[in-house]
Amino acid sequence: MKFPSSLLSLTRFLLLLPFFSSAWLDFSVATNTQPQPQYHDLLHCLCSQEDAICNLIYTAQNSTAYASVLQFSIRNPRFSNKTKPIAIVTPTTIPQVQSTVLCSRKHGLHLRVRSGGHDFEGASYASLSSPFVLLDLVNLRSVTVDVPSKSAWAQSGAVLAEVYHSIASASRTLAFPAGLCPTVGLGGHISGGGYGTTLRKFGMAADNIRDALLVDADGRVLDRAAMGEDVFWAIRGGGGNTYGIVVSWKLKLVRVPLRLSAFTVSRTASSDAEMTKLVDRYQRVTDKLPDDLMILVMIGAVDQAFQVMYLGGKERLLRVMNESFPELGLKEEDCKEMSWIESVLHFANYPSNSTYDVLLKSRTDSPISFAKLKAKSDYVGTPLPESALQGIWSRVHQVEAGAALLHLIPHGGMMSRISDSSTPYPYRAGTVYKIQYYVAWSGEQKEVEERHLGWIRKLHEFLTPFVSKNPRGAYANSRDLDLGMNDPTGETSYEQARVWGEQYFKHNFERLARVKAAIDPSNFFRNEQSVPPLSM
Repeated sequence: MKFPSSLLSLTRFLLLLPFFSSAWLDFSVATNTQPQPQYHDLLHCLCSQEDAICNLIYTAQNSTAYASVLQFSIRNPRFSNKTKPIAIVTPTTIPQVQSTVLCSRKHGLHLRVRSGGHDFEGASYASLSSPFVLLDLVNLRSVTVDVPSKSAWAQSGAVLAEVYHSIASASRTLAFPAGLCPTVGLGGHISGGGYGTTLRKFGMAADNIRDALLVDADGRVLDRAAMGEDVFWAIRGGGGNTYGIVVSWKLKLVRVPLRLSAFTVSRTASSDAEMTKLVDRYQRVTDKLPDDLMILVMIGAVDQAFQVMYLGGKERLLRVMNESFPELGLKEEDCKEMSWIESVLHFANYPSNSTYDVLLKSRTDSPISFAKLKAKSDYVGTPLPESALQGIWSRVHQVEAGAALLHLIPHGGMMSRISDSSTPYPYRAGTVYKIQYYVAWSGEQKEVEERHLGWIRKLHEFLTPFVSKNPRGAYANSRDLDLGMNDPTGETSYEQARVWGEQYFKHNFERLARVKAAIDPSNFFRNEQSVPPLSM
């Protein structure tokens, strides 16, 4: 089974992490889903509710659709050997979410909550402990746009494609500053921060939330006023499946011009020395460029590319680029003017003749490839020396073409003007760019998996002296269990969790743990890297 040969194809694969077929991804559902003592009690409890949801419950014993429902939005088959849910619940109403929480808690079952399935470590739908219930928000995905107030209410099960389509259908000049990948679930995206192409102009997705509806461990539905500002702060970037279930978000929409400019310049033929010069220049200017301009760098074993988004016309873009980054050699024919929604399609690598209605097919698009995936992340505050860049190239060349990809994602602009305690995401002023590492492989051979995991871990280790320190930074939405894990029983202490928690959240981790103690002191909502409660 081959990986995509070109960088753009590989990038789309890694960004979209597409649906996997049940024939290839065999969950062997009977292996780890034998009836638990609580199994029948749970079903009886759920089916006896006034808002009965019997027809929305899937179990390995009672439903032939169990495997397909479980696999439907999984983007990474690495975790097929983890413990699977004893039941999957797919509510269509908020009262059904409340019932699932209350029945699961009553019968000693904790919940995993899935909004999209883009989870690098599978913690939203698999577990190292048992038993548990998977609450899948796939049916809660309505989006309502209010143009006069420049806002929208969007349910957590909506994928970004559905959010973007709804906004574009209502207005040509409003947008939501979220991610490049159309199939990412909104709920998880905001819960960890949420990067996008307008990051330097408007901040992250989590920076643009006005309100939310949260179902807590007692089954209450809380809006911003009811949950309080501390909880509202925590859910906007402090990690999902930790404080409750956010069923809906009120998005702050931003004004964008009718025409933007974008380009992708490939440097496939560039030597390592040429790329060293380009990236060295890039990292010295990228966080200082105008807020309207964002440059992403993609580095593969064979292909490299620079992708640019500019909130304005191409004439101004050319002037800025040729003044600030002439080494890239940008030409007018490289640039394309487009609307914001067309830029969504552009960066997701849809065919150039696609209309934005293609976004409505994002949940069922055919997969590009089947592969297992591991991701890591880092933050850079001081430009990497040439020796570090050369070390990256030599290590990237050690894996087969199409197996590895690095993204350089710039900060600066608005990101530097937002306080590092405004939301749980702490990497603001002083961060030049983020490094996102990916490695992908296929097959069941243990040796192949260990070789690829070893490769990304060694690259990460090599860069230790050159990236953020005390603590070394990591991005919560690029979950990495190598950083540390909670005890599967849920008994992890705050001190144990600090090992990984301060890498994601720095000084904000203690506040998150105190918020957790206030909203969920029994630690009902938990996973391998959820924030544990810390009492006052």
